[in-house]
Amino acid sequence: MNSYYNQNYTKEEIDAVLEKIKSCVHNNKYTIALNENRQENIEFINEYNIRSDKQKSILLQLKTEDFCHTLQNTKIGYEYEVLYVFVPQVQLFNADGIEETVDVYTKFNIIDMPNGSRTVVISFHKRNKPIDYLFR
Repeated sequence: MNSYYNQNYTKEEIDAVLEKIKSCVHNNKYTIALNENRQENIEFINEYNIRSDKQKSILLQLKTEDFCHTLQNTKIGYEYEVLYVFVPQVQLFNADGIEETVDVYTKFNIIDMPNGSRTVVISFHKRNKPIDYLFR
């Protein structure tokens, strides 16, 4: 496994992180990155016609067992950020209307602010590299 990837977590620690992520999603204090650097997210959402209510549903159904690892943000000025990677398996309908099971690569940045937390879903697309689940 890549040395940037950290799997040194207990189930309880990831439970707490996931609770924070889901709280942000539930309270609409989240964003899925859809800027020019996140073309893969845009293409995935379009390919499977994943409307915002379905996006939210996918995020709210994450389980601790979907956790893979964390990594340090490598963007200049953001090196202090820890990014959390979960890869749930989700039933989605492709453009031809055929249902398939898709590994959805999700990567989160949790931003703690004085008035609560927000989360940014940096990655939201089909898994495109091998992953190792920590709790499976």
